[in-house]
Amino acid sequence: MHRVIWTAIALFAAAACTTTGTPTAIPTSQNSSEPAVAHTLSIDEFAAVLENEPDTYTIVNVHIPYEGEIDGTDLKIAYNDLNALAAALPDKDAPIILYCRSGNMSAQATQALVERGYNQVYDVPGGMVAWQTSGREIVDR
Repeated sequence: MHRVIWTAIALFAAAACTTTGTPTAIPTSQNSSEPAVAHTLSIDEFAAVLENEPDTYTIVNVHIPYEGEIDGTDLKIAYNDLNALAAALPDKDAPIILYCRSGNMSAQATQALVERGYNQVYDVPGGMVAWQTSGREIVDR
């Protein structure tokens, strides 16, 4: 009987600690009433942007070390070099797409840019691995 009670308590505690996966809004400043939110693009959405709107977005490969890139990439900047990212992307209202090899580094860089007030930052979860898994090619420049 005690085992059942402890199991029930553990399940309730675990359920209380899980998240829903909804993106977290981050205030752009203490005076702003509109929070900035990090966005995501699926691989197919990203491919559509590259095909139909390549000049609308600045596309940045943030993976280190360099392991190739998706054709159409505009910049290669290390995910953890926020000063270089900010210098290369001065317009905080311009749409930016970040990707890396697997999605971890680009998620961190996306979050960092949102925290700095960028409001049209898009992450590509899965990055180049998902891109290749979908049958698309990576180029090496």
